[in-house]
Amino acid sequence: MPIESINPATGELIKRYPELSEADVSEKIEETHKAWLSWKTSSFAERASYMNQAASVLRKRKQELAELMALEMGKPLKAGEGEIEKCAVCCEYYAAHAEQFLSMETIETEAQKSYATFEPLGVILAVMPWNFPFWQAFRFLAPGLMAGNCAVLKHSSNVGGCAVAIEEIIREAGFPENVFQTLLIGSKAVDKVIENPLIKAVTLTGSTSAGMKVASKAASLVKKSVLELGGSDPYIILADADLNLAASVCAESRLINSGQSCIAAKRFIVVKEVAQKFTELFKEKLAEKVMGDPFDERTEVGPQARQDLRDELHQQVIKSIELGAKCLLGGFIPEGNHAFYPPTLLSDVKKGMPAYDEETFGPVAAVITADNEDDAIEIANDTIFGLGAAVFSKDLKRAEEIAAHRLNAGACFVNAGVKSDPRLPFGGVNQSGFGRELGIYGIKEFVNIKTVYIR
Repeated sequence: MPIESINPATGELIKRYPELSEADVSEKIEETHKAWLSWKTSSFAERASYMNQAASVLRKRKQELAELMALEMGKPLKAGEGEIEKCAVCCEYYAAHAEQFLSMETIETEAQKSYATFEPLGVILAVMPWNFPFWQAFRFLAPGLMAGNCAVLKHSSNVGGCAVAIEEIIREAGFPENVFQTLLIGSKAVDKVIENPLIKAVTLTGSTSAGMKVASKAASLVKKSVLELGGSDPYIILADADLNLAASVCAESRLINSGQSCIAAKRFIVVKEVAQKFTELFKEKLAEKVMGDPFDERTEVGPQARQDLRDELHQQVIKSIELGAKCLLGGFIPEGNHAFYPPTLLSDVKKGMPAYDEETFGPVAAVITADNEDDAIEIANDTIFGLGAAVFSKDLKRAEEIAAHRLNAGACFVNAGVKSDPRLPFGGVNQSGFGRELGIYGIKEFVNIKTVYIR
C-alpha cells in the first residue's frame, strides 16, 4: 500500500509514496549497520561538527519545513517554526554535552582500577508520530547519533514528506552516508523490522496501544525499548492560585499543537472555592484563540491531523455530555471537507465520562471540581496515565511538595505548563510509558553501560 499524505485543512491528497518492500527494508538496515561499524569509532568532536551543521541546516530550511508541517498535519506556521528551532537547539545541546555525559565514570573498589564506560549499541529503530514530526525524531536522533548509534525511522504514514525531509537534513549536514535512513513503511511492517538481528533496540512515541505492541515484540526478542505514550495530564488549581495566570497557562497548554500533544493539559482540577471564577476566565482565554488556515500567520489552532481522529474526539465529547457534562464552548464539527474542531470546554466532568477517564487528543478541556486540596490530588492521580502534571498556587513551598512527592507523573511543573526541554529528562510512568528521553538520562538509554575491572 502507498504511504498517503492528505491535507487536513482541505481533505486533498498531497502525495503518495510507494511503500518499501521487505527486501528493500532489509537492505537499508544492512546499509545502516555497515555505516555504524565506522560511525561508532568516530570522535565526539567529529560527531559534534556534523550535529552543529544539522542545526544550521534546520534553521536555513525553517520556513520551508514549517510549511511542510502546515500542509501535512495542519500545524500553524508560527508553531512549526518554533518546532524547527527547538530541533536545532537540541542538536547543539548534545553536540556540546554528549562527551561529558558519556565520559568514563571511575568507581572505587579493591581493584587497581574499576570504572564504567558507555558504548553505542548499534542500529536503533525509531517509531515516531505525526504530531511533532520533526521534534519527535530529532529528540531521539541528536542524542542517539552523538552516542555513536545509527538509526532508521518509521514515521507516521500521514507525514511522509516530513520523514523524507529528515533524511535530507542529515545528508545535507554532511553525516556519513546511511548513518540515518527513513523507512517508508506502514505499521504492519514494524514487527519485521524489530525482528531484524541488526536492530538492537527500539524507541517509540505514540499511543499506549501502539506502545504495548512494540514493547511486547521487542521484549520477546530481548531487545530494549523506550516508550513515550499517551497522557491525560492533570492541572490542579488551588484556592490561592493566581487565577488569571492559571487560566492563561491552562489555555495555552490545552491548545498547544491544536490540542494534539501527549503533554498538553487535559484535565483541569479546581478546588470548589474558585471553580466558578476559574472556569469563567478559562472560557474567555479559550474563546480568544483563532482557529483557521494553518498558513495564516494569525491562526493559533489549526485542523486536527486527520478526519477520523477528529471524529473520534467528537464522540468522546458527545458521550461525556450524554453522561452529564456541560458544554460551555465549542463541541461541534464545522461544515466542510476538513478536520477542524473548535476549542471546546466541558464542565461538571466526573469519573466514568470519556473526558475524565480517557486521553482526549485534541482541543477539548475538561474541568473537574474538587472538594479540597487532598481531593484534587486524588483526582489527579486517578488515571491510568502518568506523563505530566502541574499545580498552581502562590504558596510555592506547598506547591513544590505536591509536585515533587504527591503527583504520579514523569514531569511535574509549578505555575507553568508542562513542556519538554533538551536539558531535562522526559518520559512517563504507568501507561504513559517507561524510559527517558532528553537530558543526561536520555542519551544513556541506548548505550552499553560496561564495567571494566583491573586487578
